[in-house]
Amino acid sequence: MKLITLAMLALFPLTLLADATQPSSDLPGSADPIGIARFEDSKIIAFDRKGYDEYTFATGPLQPAADPEARDAMNNQVFEFKAKQTLEGARTRLIYLLPPDRSPLEALRGYEQTLLGAGAAKRFECAAESCGGDASANSDDGGGRQSIAIKLWPGSRIVTEDFTNRYCAQTINITDQRFASFEIPGKALVQVHAYLGQDDLYCKLMNNRVLVVVDVLELKAREDKMVVLSASELGKAINSTGRVAIYGILFDTGSSVIKPESAGSMVQIAQLMQQNTALKLHVVGHTDNQGSLDSNFALSKARAAAVSAALSAQYGIAANRLSANGVSSLAPVASNADDAGRAKNRRVELVPF
Repeated sequence: MKLITLAMLALFPLTLLADATQPSSDLPGSADPIGIARFEDSKIIAFDRKGYDEYTFATGPLQPAADPEARDAMNNQVFEFKAKQTLEGARTRLIYLLPPDRSPLEALRGYEQTLLGAGAAKRFECAAESCGGDASANSDDGGGRQSIAIKLWPGSRIVTEDFTNRYCAQTINITDQRFASFEIPGKALVQVHAYLGQDDLYCKLMNNRVLVVVDVLELKAREDKMVVLSASELGKAINSTGRVAIYGILFDTGSSVIKPESAGSMVQIAQLMQQNTALKLHVVGHTDNQGSLDSNFALSKARAAAVSAALSAQYGIAANRLSANGVSSLAPVASNADDAGRAKNRRVELVPF
């Protein structure tokens, strides 16, 4: 948990330094995932749902990253799952507070029974230090080693108020943990992280209480919500800022093949260049920081080249008016510490030359 100094304590009213409170009901607006029962007498104290999000599905323990000097935004040594999948879909994250005198193992076995009964297959399980990284580090820890909690939900994603049950659940020190991942074929992926907490400040209510994080990814296609910039809007942005970012040109993870749903944006770029016959454009590919710098250089350049080639072959734009370039993850427009920021960094930009 983040350190709180005496000077910091002096800034807070005493009423705010009360312990976490015993919840009498679920967090308003939350609900159990369909088909996944909860542990008896547990309460939902944190809930987050995204209609479409990136999801890391772990099928192996954490191990140090290839670069031993790599550090995250909280100055933790970077670890990576030995085996994982990076997937996309509708994501739901819940944290339950269990009644006293339960254990992480008991909680995990209860969820395992439910999920296996629903046709799931267990893909990975670990306990305590065998999970790799720092077995005591919760989502917001810094200056040490990354952990299961940090990899699945880094501190930058904690947006709840301090001194609340939701905050305590994601920051309390972990004294014992169990983790498992499950796959319901063709339907969903589920990860269960059960742990005991220990704190000597405002989260003492949760001491030796089991907290269970349930992450669910529903395997579903993304709904097309992109607003395609018109040729006029593209031109205005270029004239105003010297560049324009395009988020409507889509690729599968690790691929440079343009997806069919990118056609709307491609048409508008072509119209912009047809209306401005002297305009020449650098097509610049950008990635997030997942993967090596060299592989992302190659991927970003290949994606830019694919866009340039399509504009020439399919839309009649002269090849000498286009230059394909890739800059990997070297020009982010948001933090790469969370999925939302990484999504903003994955883009194609148009820069006149």
